[in-house]
Amino acid sequence: MKKDHIDEVRADLKSKRDALLIGHQKLKEDSDDWNKAVIVISVIAGLMESIKMRLHLTGAGWQLLPIILSSITAMMASLIKFRNFNQRMETYLQSASLLTNTLLKARNHNELDDELKSEYNSALEKIETALYPSERKTFIKISQRNLVDIMAQEQKYYDKIEKVNNNIIINSSSESSPDEAAEDLDVSVHRTNPLNDDMSRL
Repeated sequence: MKKDHIDEVRADLKSKRDALLIGHQKLKEDSDDWNKAVIVISVIAGLMESIKMRLHLTGAGWQLLPIILSSITAMMASLIKFRNFNQRMETYLQSASLLTNTLLKARNHNELDDELKSEYNSALEKIETALYPSERKTFIKISQRNLVDIMAQEQKYYDKIEKVNNNIIINSSSESSPDEAAEDLDVSVHRTNPLNDDMSRL
């Protein structure tokens, strides 16, 4: 979809920047899980070896168990290296940094000029090379949903402030349900200060 307005460019940059950060977060979680598994198996292997030596266990099973666990640890370490978590996370962070810089420039512009268009196109190319198409689809979908939820929560916040200023009794935030942000937005006529610039402040 072609973006011809500065607000559309800002919104698109935000969602794609967040998509990269979500991808980085998922990679980090996967990397941490693999490394934790290696640590646990290594500790268990050392424990089994100590038990075998202390109790003078010479059975075939006790002889093979530490070898099996050590082999599993070496295999998992190789798989971690093969999946190249660190380099991929670095690529995501570098790409997100470029999109953040472009977003900052877009926020400082009142209109979409040729220079900003060029930087915007470069940012799009960066995310397209950093993420596979299937990853872009998944992560951008999540980031866009998160941005909408943030906007919904922010609008509810300002609605409540306005009600308090008008001496209208409302429930405190501690009494609100965790799923409140997913409810319908308040668009009633009492609202006098709509958040026209919600997207630009996220």
